[in-house]
Amino acid sequence: LPIAENVLNRQFEPEAVNKAWVADITYIRTRSGWLYLAVVLDLFSRKVVGWSMAPNMPAELVCSAMQLAIAQRQPPPGLIAHSDRGSQYASASYRALLTRNDMQQSMSRKGNCWDNSVMERFFLSLKMERVWRRDYANHAEAIRDITEYIVGFYNNERLHSKLGYLPPTDYERAMAWKQPIEVSGIS
Repeated sequence: LPIAENVLNRQFEPEAVNKAWVADITYIRTRSGWLYLAVVLDLFSRKVVGWSMAPNMPAELVCSAMQLAIAQRQPPPGLIAHSDRGSQYASASYRALLTRNDMQQSMSRKGNCWDNSVMERFFLSLKMERVWRRDYANHAEAIRDITEYIVGFYNNERLHSKLGYLPPTDYERAMAWKQPIEVSGIS
């Protein structure tokens, strides 16, 4: 499988939104079998910008999460899309998706979870704060609950010490006015 260079190289604090995203897959236990969750997170604000869930984990799972992120954020060319070396992230379909959207692929070093530690921390928060407190009867129940956690709680209410004790959405809003505004066509 093709392996991308570790372009991100643990630079977990970009200067603005849509400069670097991290992605990974985790699994959720339900009484009707495993459910796989693919997530894309913006490193600047720690906001979950894309996610997808399915009972298996083909390349389409990570492509779907990334497509949601792209549709919601419309990132500029050059965004770094970082992941581990999983086969889904090395797949032709995922690499083509990044190429079509002018994204730069980055992968963790072999066997080094610290290269994607921000994503691993999100999964720990999700599991400690929600998943391990539930006994999901089936996939549909887990999908509803995890979506509510991401949209209703994590992005909009969960406080982050790294963000000055603001939730990701509020942090992005607060920082937006501090970003330089690009003005073109003025002479």
